[in-house]
Amino acid sequence: MRKFKTAAITATMVGALTLAACSGGSSSDGSGSAEPDTAGGDAPNELTFMFRGSDYDKAAYQTAIDKFEEETGAEVTMIITDADQYATKLQAAIAGNKVPDVFYIEPGKMMGYVYAGVLADLTDYVGQDVIDNIWDFGTDAYRFNTETGERGNSADALYGLPKDVGPFGFGYNTVLFEKLGLEAPSADEPMTFDEFVALCKELTQDDELDYQTWGTGLNVVWNSQAFVWGAGADWISEDQKTVTVDTPEFAEALQWFADLGLVEGVTPSVEQAQSLDTYQRWMAGEIGFFPVAPWDIATYNSVAEENPDTFGYDVIPYPVANEGDDWSTWLGSLGIAVSENSKNKELAAQLATYLSTDLDAQKTLAEGKVQIPNLIDYATGEWIETDAPAAGWPANTKAFLEIAESKGKPLPGVWTYTPEWYDNFWIGIENVVDNGSQTAADFVASKQTEMQQLLDQSWISADQAKVTG
Repeated sequence: MRKFKTAAITATMVGALTLAACSGGSSSDGSGSAEPDTAGGDAPNELTFMFRGSDYDKAAYQTAIDKFEEETGAEVTMIITDADQYATKLQAAIAGNKVPDVFYIEPGKMMGYVYAGVLADLTDYVGQDVIDNIWDFGTDAYRFNTETGERGNSADALYGLPKDVGPFGFGYNTVLFEKLGLEAPSADEPMTFDEFVALCKELTQDDELDYQTWGTGLNVVWNSQAFVWGAGADWISEDQKTVTVDTPEFAEALQWFADLGLVEGVTPSVEQAQSLDTYQRWMAGEIGFFPVAPWDIATYNSVAEENPDTFGYDVIPYPVANEGDDWSTWLGSLGIAVSENSKNKELAAQLATYLSTDLDAQKTLAEGKVQIPNLIDYATGEWIETDAPAAGWPANTKAFLEIAESKGKPLPGVWTYTPEWYDNFWIGIENVVDNGSQTAADFVASKQTEMQQLLDQSWISADQAKVTG
């Protein structure tokens, strides 16, 4: 019988070293509630699965695990945590040698876990037919060559399967376009930067409607990647060893992004964004272009239903610098891994595969507008043709599948052992995008050396971890 436990810990993470010293045996919220035992199963048919998620995640996994237990005779204990507590609790479980048999991992933390001997190599447990039916990024994100340090190569060892793949799409307010008499953007072809600015200017109004509107309002930390890539630039070289922000293409793309507000005036001012952030303004119908991702769909649908006179949306490609350029955006993932020290490793690998690829579970998650399906045949067939429209996904949902298939890239810091080099880029970025006190060219020139030093240190740290574990 499947056992079901809910964690009630509210400890605050104060750093990796502190967590490493924590015991997983007691509650740290002062309530006296017992900490669930996260250790892997002892009996040949016992497994533990630790995860975080929404009600739809829980419902989907309950269905999948019930089927798994029936088919295999396994007994699976589900350990559920709040999203903001999961990383803390996993670290405590690792430090206390109570690693669950199956658990969530983030791609950016995978290398450290592999070197520390936490993750099992799943290569021999997952059939090629299964892998072939999962989006490439869904498995490449969890591949790692421990000798070279390279990531994302389909020939390397597999240390996880995707809970999901998360395409970070772009959208527009269909209602605002209709109200202003503007032609909708193409669902298939990306606008150029110039075309995007021209439309943003037409969307920026303070006298056409009874409320003020703007063309866009984008957060530089999460939204600039698509525009930098759309200009042919990047933060890092393909071999992940050289920082590449000091190129003319990069500087021009970043300056263009900053000038949307500083020069073109098509975004809310810093003061206006502080009084009501652009996410809220987007849902209030005041912004024409804004990101749209699968995890937003349920919320956006609810807003559109409640406010049909001001808000509706669809998904489109991200703009590019020049006509004919290829568009892209970032693609995230959360993984399902197996403990290297699981006493039931083969059965645990079967469970991880089941959780990642069970069709009924995938249907539940997609119907709940939590994620696009992991299964390519279902996503590109029945789902996009009938199930997605019936569940209320946007008309141009196929753009999400394009991102998963070919347009998506990992965020720049994901493939490296530590992300500090990438995090450093955002320090002082407000001088470029908010107040304009520094040009993009000067900013990237000032960042190049420091970021390269941090990236070099990341590779040194990786080499050290390979030796010491």
